[in-house]
Amino acid sequence: MSLAVPASAAAPIGWRFRRPSVIPGFGITFGFTLAYLGLVVLIPLSGLAIHSAGLGWTEFWTIASDPRTLNALKLSFGTAFVAALVNVVFGVIVAWVLVRYRFPGRRVIDAIVDLPFALPTAVAGIALTAIYAPTGWVGALFAPLGIKIAYTPIGIVLALVFVGLPFVVRTVQPMMEEIDREVEEAAATLGAGRAATIRRVILPALTPAILTGFALALARGVGEYGSVIFIAGNLPYVSEIAPLLIVIRLEEFNVPAATAIAAIMLAIAFAMLFVINAIQIWSRKRYGH
Repeated sequence: MSLAVPASAAAPIGWRFRRPSVIPGFGITFGFTLAYLGLVVLIPLSGLAIHSAGLGWTEFWTIASDPRTLNALKLSFGTAFVAALVNVVFGVIVAWVLVRYRFPGRRVIDAIVDLPFALPTAVAGIALTAIYAPTGWVGALFAPLGIKIAYTPIGIVLALVFVGLPFVVRTVQPMMEEIDREVEEAAATLGAGRAATIRRVILPALTPAILTGFALALARGVGEYGSVIFIAGNLPYVSEIAPLLIVIRLEEFNVPAATAIAAIMLAIAFAMLFVINAIQIWSRKRYGH
């Protein structure tokens, strides 16, 4: 006796633009999504690209190859990259402590992690400058050693670490909570040490989340302005970031130069995020998370 299989069930399921869902309203929500992203993201970025394209290649290259512009771009992306790396290390440690340990004041520390989200960036910049200036509490300790923190790239990295830490912690923390401790115990029973367990069990599961947190912290650091301008000192060729140079060009009514610098930042940021997302997709396929 054989059971008849419906034709719809026997037919292979190919690629579908829309998967069936018990919740209706795909057309409305999808249209709203496209309209919202178009108005908020695509149209402004398209306007920036069109306006910068109208400069002409010669004028655009002259602005892009200016030493002051190159130094500002290098400083912005370099400090953002370093700050994101620092946040990855300490952000994973903070997330581990909050997930794996129970201690008095844990909820207070968990709330403090979100403080950079709620604190105005200008307030953060003023506070960091007051602390790390040569006459500040921390800066005065390093001043006799000849180490200057505020008004240098070091101060910019500290400001970007401050504003970018929550992105890593809040991205890694949920993924870390899903890791079953029995997997770690099984690795220990098989003879794996702590270092091997971290390298072969924990880190592969956290790699996509770590890369996502790194990308978010990097993106925030590249475009950060309020918390940086106070502690940077804004010295050309020393501590002048690209967003500040854009503002300076606008104050000089040099809109083409500001547009060109913004377009360069957009292109570099998009390329960096594209590479990070590609690595993230590869890690998910490689480790199966």
